[in-house]
Amino acid sequence: MSNLILLSHLRIENANSVAGLTWGFPAITHFLGYMHALSRTLSNSHALSLNGCAVISHEHQLHAHASGRDYQFALTRNPLTREGSTASFNEEGRMHLTVSLLLECHGEIGNGEQGRRELAAHLQTLCQMHKIAGGTLFGIGDVRIINYPRTDSDVRRLLFRLLPGFVLLDRSPWLEEHHQNLIRHQPDATLMDAWLDFAALKMCAETADDNPEPQAGDPARWYYAPKPHPGYLVPLMTGYQRISELFPAGSVANVRDSETPFAWSEAVYGLGEWCGLHRVRDLDALFWRYRTTETGYYCCGNLSGEESQGHDDTLNYE
Repeated sequence: MSNLILLSHLRIENANSVAGLTWGFPAITHFLGYMHALSRTLSNSHALSLNGCAVISHEHQLHAHASGRDYQFALTRNPLTREGSTASFNEEGRMHLTVSLLLECHGEIGNGEQGRRELAAHLQTLCQMHKIAGGTLFGIGDVRIINYPRTDSDVRRLLFRLLPGFVLLDRSPWLEEHHQNLIRHQPDATLMDAWLDFAALKMCAETADDNPEPQAGDPARWYYAPKPHPGYLVPLMTGYQRISELFPAGSVANVRDSETPFAWSEAVYGLGEWCGLHRVRDLDALFWRYRTTETGYYCCGNLSGEESQGHDDTLNYE
């Protein structure tokens, strides 16, 4: 791999902001799916493949409003039915956002600098032919084909070009680490308990030192419980886990595609961190890649190709 493709400042409108149990930003699988769609086209036209995607957020506008301590999505009004009543609808969370995508490009780009300019012009049109996270791409700042940075100064020069912005990093290994710590004190603790320690806002009570056995109603000082790790940590939906056998094509009724084998699956959740680009030192840590196994583990994370093949799906972050 000797090249990177920089899709700078993609302006997306009405993207899906709900991902399983989480909301506020599109799932990372949306961006890898967009990369996969581009890769399928480039493999036929230029013999190139895209295998890693870094997501940098510059701006976002969530279509939701506060209602007390909770938030409600700002929904569109559906036309009335023939009887004059309000038609039923499914609640959807939408948002506008501006992101930059940094893609790993594998393959040889011919004709030197002229070939790179032609590929960039081709991508300028191709990128706007696909939706991202269900949203419409209304504009793109720039498309550049650059050499993979080899020195720290080259990495800083590349990342500073994308400021101001925050990059989404994979922190799912911290979830398993925190789970093991919980088990030492709570043998029945589950991965969901560990995940909620990162995702939920929890409060603790502190009583006076001279009250070793507090009772209900005693005065106490309440404070927010700190997260297991520092940083701007967010819960993420990172993929899916198969929970049934693989059924032959056409054997299950009412599926979308009767020509493809079918299996039931559930969402898999992990942990991410929004990090300022000025704090990034390792460029490889930015890229999200697919992690799959023969037992039906299909997720995204920061793993190289060799590590991905050896990943143990029994430690998935459900």
